[in-house]
Amino acid sequence: MTETMISAAQPLEGTDDASNDLLTGDAYLESMRNGREVYLYGERVSDVTRHPAFAQTARSTAHLYDALHDPATVDVMTTVDAYTGARVHRFFTPAHAAEDLLKARDAIELWARLGYGFMNRTPDYKASFMAGLAVTHDFYEPFGASARGWYEKYARQALSISHAIVNPPVDRNKPAHEVGDVFVRVVEERDGGIVVDGAKLMGTASALTHAAFVGQIHLANLERGKAEDLALAFMAPLDTPGMKVVCRPSYELKAHSPFDNPLSSRFDENDAVLVFDKAFIPWENVLIYRDTDKVREYFPRSGLLSRGFFQGAIRMAVKLEFMAGLLDKGTQLNGTHQFRGVQTGLGELLAWRHVTHAITTAMATDPEPGPNGTVLPKMSYAAGYRALAPLSWARTHLFFEEHLAAALLMTPAGNADLKNEELRPLIDRYYRGSAGTAEERIKLFKLAWDALGTEFGGRHELYELNYAGSPDQVRLDTLTWSRAAGLLDDYGALVDQCMGDYDIDGWTRGRWSE
Repeated sequence: MTETMISAAQPLEGTDDASNDLLTGDAYLESMRNGREVYLYGERVSDVTRHPAFAQTARSTAHLYDALHDPATVDVMTTVDAYTGARVHRFFTPAHAAEDLLKARDAIELWARLGYGFMNRTPDYKASFMAGLAVTHDFYEPFGASARGWYEKYARQALSISHAIVNPPVDRNKPAHEVGDVFVRVVEERDGGIVVDGAKLMGTASALTHAAFVGQIHLANLERGKAEDLALAFMAPLDTPGMKVVCRPSYELKAHSPFDNPLSSRFDENDAVLVFDKAFIPWENVLIYRDTDKVREYFPRSGLLSRGFFQGAIRMAVKLEFMAGLLDKGTQLNGTHQFRGVQTGLGELLAWRHVTHAITTAMATDPEPGPNGTVLPKMSYAAGYRALAPLSWARTHLFFEEHLAAALLMTPAGNADLKNEELRPLIDRYYRGSAGTAEERIKLFKLAWDALGTEFGGRHELYELNYAGSPDQVRLDTLTWSRAAGLLDDYGALVDQCMGDYDIDGWTRGRWSE
């Protein structure tokens, strides 16, 4: 770990004397300047905190860290961790009761609001997995010390960790061990660690994180006795020699101005392919090594699924809340807010928001037992959110396209048009809103278009559709998990009970038979 990554923040005022190493916004930005290999448009980016493709998004993340120290939010955001004795973000430590999950929800929601629901991979995202290392480190033996060590570093500082668990979409019709020239695999074992080679995706926001968790998700293709070299899980600090972050196009760089692109200019969590070019991974960063059984088990053992969808549902509720407010304001500026169809669309959007938020309440207040005395958000509710969330965002798109229609497009090209002395009187006259000025109307519709119609908006549509996996797989997983948990047996028993109330001769029991 680099020195800047472990620099401590100042003690919090007005709190107990628990150690406080939580990064501040300034410390976070400094920790990004560590020689990482980030590539964009053929250029190696020397400083992601100052490059126009990443700088404002880095500052948006710094805002999150500042909230950990702001007297107005510190009590909502942080608590004293039972495992380290340090002050930590509430979701970065395992929960032991429903109350802990509810308080963690408040902390997650506060961060989500700072990005209006459009920052999907904030540092608490990976807490869904990393916090579990505190109570499941024995599972990772002989690398249990690695698991516990990473938990402590992560929780104490609230590190930002991305993940890359998907193999590149190459030869997916073949067993994984037959694609050894592409998928991440171990190519050498040394006294101090392993050397890995290959690529992983999607490393969302990796350019602005401290480390990447690299694991496996395509488990069906890992054949015992053949795929051990691919059966890996490890942590890779972003300054790992030989690790390269190859970024997609930057929407932040393409943003015209804050007025024209208020979301993409500061919330662009650049998706990337992580390439490991014979990168050395020390043993202290290894969690699973050449173990096809264990690499299949860590997902359900870790709590990642239910905790991950808990964090995702909280963020999605904020996003839907923001979009409902945006649609309401847009229809008022158009003068269509009293139309029946518009009102029904807004009503359904509000219903999606309310249901999503209610799921987070149910997941927290009706938890299920986790490892070593902890609790996890209810998995059946998590599965419901996972299946329904893509529908909510698709419906949101439809409401805006139906009820705002061409108004989303009919704005001047840029903020400079409003500064043109010859154009401005005409803009004020012909672009005015029914309930506001031309500038207010243009500003709001540019915000809506950035959320839905720009490359940034298109990326969010794709992200929300595939956030929890391919739509078909999500539904199959819901079925598989429900059957394995015995839920369908219970539901079928209710059907049997009903059919036992009668036969071909009439009612067989209860008051009906009297």
